Order: sequence, then structure tokens, then C-alpha cells
Amino acid sequence: MAWRLFLSKTLASPLLQNPSPNPFFPLFSSHFSTSFLVTKTPKKHKKKREKPESPRTRLVQHLSTRIPQFESLLERDSYFRFLTKSKQFLSQQPERILRLDDAGKLHQELGFPRGRKIHRFLQRHPLIFQTYRHADNKLWVGFTDFMEELLEEEKEIMDSVESDRVNKVRKLLMMSKNKRIPLSKIHHCRLLLGIPDDFRDRVAKYPDYFRIVVESDGKRVLELVNWDPSLAVSQLEKEFMVNEEKAKRVFKFPIKHGKDLDLEVEDTRRLNLLNTLPLVSPYSDGERLELWSLEAEKYRVGILHEFLSLTLEKRASIHHIVEFKEELCLTKHTYDMLKKQPRTFYLAGTEMNWAVFLKDAYDENGSLIDKDSQVVFNEKLYKYAQMKDGELH
Repeated sequence: MAWRLFLSKTLASPLLQNPSPNPFFPLFSSHFSTSFLVTKTPKKHKKKREKPESPRTRLVQHLSTRIPQFESLLERDSYFRFLTKSKQFLSQQPERILRLDDAGKLHQELGFPRGRKIHRFLQRHPLIFQTYRHADNKLWVGFTDFMEELLEEEKEIMDSVESDRVNKVRKLLMMSKNKRIPLSKIHHCRLLLGIPDDFRDRVAKYPDYFRIVVESDGKRVLELVNWDPSLAVSQLEKEFMVNEEKAKRVFKFPIKHGKDLDLEVEDTRRLNLLNTLPLVSPYSDGERLELWSLEAEKYRVGILHEFLSLTLEKRASIHHIVEFKEELCLTKHTYDMLKKQPRTFYLAGTEMNWAVFLKDAYDENGSLIDKDSQVVFNEKLYKYAQMKDGELH
């Protein structure tokens, strides 16, 4: 009966007769502080979790396959983005000037990051841009006298190569579906093809080649008037006539075969040629081909090769290719298709923002073998853009 005696004394305890209002700690006073207890690991002691790679940051090429010369060209484009976009925007303004207050709000049009001060970017290129106070006591941005001379030189270049640019647009229309492309798309990619800003006005000079059609929604579309067989010869076909063996190695469409055949390297190459040849002309009707057939893939690879050969620097970004996706009958698998042809194409940048190069158009130092006069001018402009005051003479 000792346990009954113990139980009666325990129940008579004043602590149990006046229990704590805290149901989780019945034996502690409600005024007892627990702030000294560390319940979480301090942030400074937590191990930082690495951010997972995403297509926005994941590089296309592995370190072992990367070509630094091509990657550096994309870095150069990024560095001169403000110069390129501001030059284009200012050139289209009345008297080629812009109020500094207004310029600071046009980050997208002028190519500088949102929230940054435009004055810092103008100071990078003192031979190109200048600021001055107008009669209205406001600061304005314009070109320097030296840059105005360069722009006149560029205009002379554009006039001298006009016939070449006209043929480029004709070839682009001949490759496109229905032989028509919205003028806005051509204007958007004018720097890629070396087309002048006023090309939409120059079109009227060539009624035998082009026709502008205004659709019901107001969109202006450029249409091909006459087909020219002499222009319907691709760059690959020209190379084939000069160096047949080299042209045969441009693309590779391998035939799957078992290891039991035990083929030599040369035998494998000949077998693959049966699948690779003949190539499909980019000037043929791609719409009639079955979408996922081998012939359709040959057509799409060929049309991208020809498109790149029409560009100034034999390269294009994903944004340019997407711009003409519908007209060139491309699919959403263009990236994967290009990666399967590493002999001819090099993909640089990240998986979300990549650019494709025609490898054979460049030498081992990453320089274009045949430079257009506009490319020579652009390189000269980049050189001047990096100079400081007093370095010109």
C-alpha cells in the first residue's frame, strides 16, 4: 500500500494543484524565459547551396571542345553592344542628337543595363560620342565630328555594295517559303546581312526584283518578282565544283550498323556517304518534304549553311535564326540538329543564348578569311571606340 501513500502526497503537491498555463511545459512557470535556447543554425554557419545550372548559364561547349577565338567574338559583341545600338538609334534621330535625360530612359534602345547611368557608357567612347549644353540649358548627346566623318565613310561603303546587298535579299527570298518575307524582319536583321537602314526606301529602285505588298493588318511584306536561276546556286554547290572531296565532308549523316561488320575507317566513310549524298538544295521546295525525313533534315542543314554564308561574318545568333524560322521551314529542334554537324558548325555561348559559326569561313586565329568592306569598317570603328582623347594623332 506504499504506492497509494506516495500517490496521495504527490497529488497534494501545490505545484500540481496550480498547474502552469503552458500545456507543453507543465512543470515550468509561464514567466520562465527560453530565449537562450538556440533552435536554428545561424545563417553565417549554414553551408551555401550551389545554384543548379540552367540553360541560361550552361555553356554549349565542354572545355575540351571549346574554341576560344569564337567565344571571344561573342564577348566582343557584348562589350560593344552599347556602341552598336546607340550608333543605330542616334543615326535615325533628327540631326543625330538626343537629350541626355531622354537617353537615360532608353536603356533597351541604346543597349545599356537598366538602372545604370548612361554617362558612364558614353565616357567609354570619347572619340565617338559627346555631350554638350544646348541653348535650352539642357544636356544633349550627339556624335563627335570625327564620328560624323566615319558615318559618311560608311554611307559611301553602303552605296558601293548596294548591288551585292540586293542580290543577298533576292537569294533570301528565293530560299524562303512562298518567296516572301515581312520587311520588318529584314530590317531587324539588317546589321547581320549588311543592309543599310534605308533599305526599305531603296527597294523601290528595283521593281524587276521586288514588290511590296501591304496586308490587311498593315504589315508590309517584300515579295520576289522574278526567279533567277543563276542565283539559285548554293555556296556548297560552288565548293563542290572546286573541291569535291572537301564538300563531301561538310555534313555527316551516318548509317547505323552493327559491330559485327568490323568495317575499316574508310569503309565506314564510304557507307555514310551513301546516306549523306546527294545533298538537298536550299533553293528547292522544302515544304513538300516529309517533316522528319532524312531528306528534310538535309534540306534544313543546307538552308542554314546558305543563310550563314549570306551574313557579313558567317555567323548568326539564335534570335536571328528564330526571326526567319517560319520562312526557312525550320523546327524547334534546330539547336540539336546543328550540334550533330560539328565539322561545319560551331555553337558558342550558352544553351539559351547561343550563336552558330561557319567554321570553314574562319582561319585558325578566328579571323574571317574573306572580309566584307563593312566588316573592315566595323573593326576600324571598334579600334577607335577603345581610344581615349589624344590617342588619335
